[in-house]
Amino acid sequence: MSDILSRRDALKNLALAAGALAVPVSRIAGAAAEAPHVAATDPTAVALGYHEDAKTVDVKKFVTYKPDQSCANCLQLQGKAGDAWRPCNLFPGKLVSEKGWCKVWVKKA
Repeated sequence: MSDILSRRDALKNLALAAGALAVPVSRIAGAAAEAPHVAATDPTAVALGYHEDAKTVDVKKFVTYKPDQSCANCLQLQGKAGDAWRPCNLFPGKLVSEKGWCKVWVKKA
C-alpha cells in the first residue's frame, strides 16, 4: 500500500477540518444574540438598582441618577453601539438594555 494520500482523500480531510473550525466560530458570533436579558429579579440587578428603562428610575430612591445617564453612555457597556441589548461588565453572560441604568453608572470617556 502507498502512504501517499489521494487527491480525493486530501480534499475530504480538508473539508472536515474546515467544518470543525466553523462550528466554534459560529457559536462565538451568536453568543451575544443567545445570551439572556438581565431580569429585574436577578440578585445582582437588585443589588445594583438596575432598571431596564432609565425613565422608570425613582430619583428619590436613587439620588445619584441624572436624566442624561443610561447604559448607552456607561463605561461598563460593551458590544456594538446601537444594539438594543448588549453585554455589560457587571452582568457576565447576560445582556442589559441600552436604555437601562444602574447605580454603578460611570460616564464613558
